[in-house]
Amino acid sequence: MNKKKSAVFLSLILCSLLFVAPLHARQEETSPYREIELLTDVISIIQRSYVEEVDLSSLVQGALKGMLATLDPHSAFMPPDVYREMKIDTEGEFGGLGIEITLREGVLTIVAPIEDTPADRIGLMAGDIIVAIDDQPTKDLSIMEAVKLMRGPAGASIEISIMRDSFDKPKDFTIVREVIQLKSVKVRMLEDGYAYVRLSQFQTHTAEELTQGLEDLKQDGDGNFKGLILDLRNNPGGLLDQAVRVSDIFLSEGLIVYTQGRETGSQMSFSATVPGTEPFYPMVVLINEGSASASEIVAGALHDHDRALIMGTQSFGKGSVQTIIPLSDESGLRLTTARYFTPSGISIQALGIVPDLIVPRMEMREIPQPSGHVREQDLAGHFETLGQESSSQGDSANGLDEATRNDNQLIRALDLLKGLTIFKDLAGSGN
Repeated sequence: MNKKKSAVFLSLILCSLLFVAPLHARQEETSPYREIELLTDVISIIQRSYVEEVDLSSLVQGALKGMLATLDPHSAFMPPDVYREMKIDTEGEFGGLGIEITLREGVLTIVAPIEDTPADRIGLMAGDIIVAIDDQPTKDLSIMEAVKLMRGPAGASIEISIMRDSFDKPKDFTIVREVIQLKSVKVRMLEDGYAYVRLSQFQTHTAEELTQGLEDLKQDGDGNFKGLILDLRNNPGGLLDQAVRVSDIFLSEGLIVYTQGRETGSQMSFSATVPGTEPFYPMVVLINEGSASASEIVAGALHDHDRALIMGTQSFGKGSVQTIIPLSDESGLRLTTARYFTPSGISIQALGIVPDLIVPRMEMREIPQPSGHVREQDLAGHFETLGQESSSQGDSANGLDEATRNDNQLIRALDLLKGLTIFKDLAGSGN
């Protein structure tokens, strides 16, 4: 009886070896056609022998997803429905949560929440790790698969589980989806002569909207700026051509960015031109760990040409260019085709832009004035001020809205611009 069992067991082993050997033999050959034949062999075996019938299209799409996933975190195969969603993104309106995500060391990570969206309002932050989406673990999910899970009809809720450095364990957030209508440019005057520009993303009309916004501010004021703050914090990027055009608004000459890839079409350079260039005035660019891709191109160009001072914290470090390639069945590829370099020849891939002035974001709170202190004006019988009305000198936060007063990075940038103006006036007067 034992001999019979041993014979059966040996027979099974031999059958397995006979079945595997031809595939192994093909792998030893170096011809690319043999490798492709190996893929078709596996598909054929699955179709013939898998326990359940499998649709050929599903197998091919699965193979393509796996193939692109082995390249880098930003390359992906997009089935037709995902490809359509991606195209909607660049047009500035879609249904979802309002976050930009990436794979960092295989972990689904938030690059930045988009300003004034459900994700932003509920408190999600750059660097948050998405552990689960509606109880589905994100391990082994591609970016496109995660995007598809988070998209849905406006008004429908979704639960995502978030891990953050300050959390002891993942925390669940319930978010109600909205139709995300993105306005990529916001402009306003902080104080007389000091302009503030917020770019939340680089979309199809970002440069055009920025030009119009600056003109509107000038018409409302005296036509000149004493200084400008360009806020690129939590700007996850977007279209390369818009990053170039935004940089060109503030630069009159010189290289803005160049790319290097294997194909001739991936080797490009972009330079500034004179028409449409803003007059020279002091500038501060604010960045943080949520500033990525196109926003890093702008910050790098303005920094390398000494056009602006960079303030904040180190940026995300996405120094690669993705090309969207449509396929015959209305699916598409998002393929990394080049690296980009700042004008000084620096690749920021996995490094980021390091600010000239590192200013971490901090919680601001007002410290009550100590009791018992008196000033001259509090003394009985004090002399009145002669020749001018009484006035109080305050800091740069006076007259600003609460959100601005609580933004220490923005207040530091405004203080810096005002200081430069004071020194310029002193130098001009010869004092």
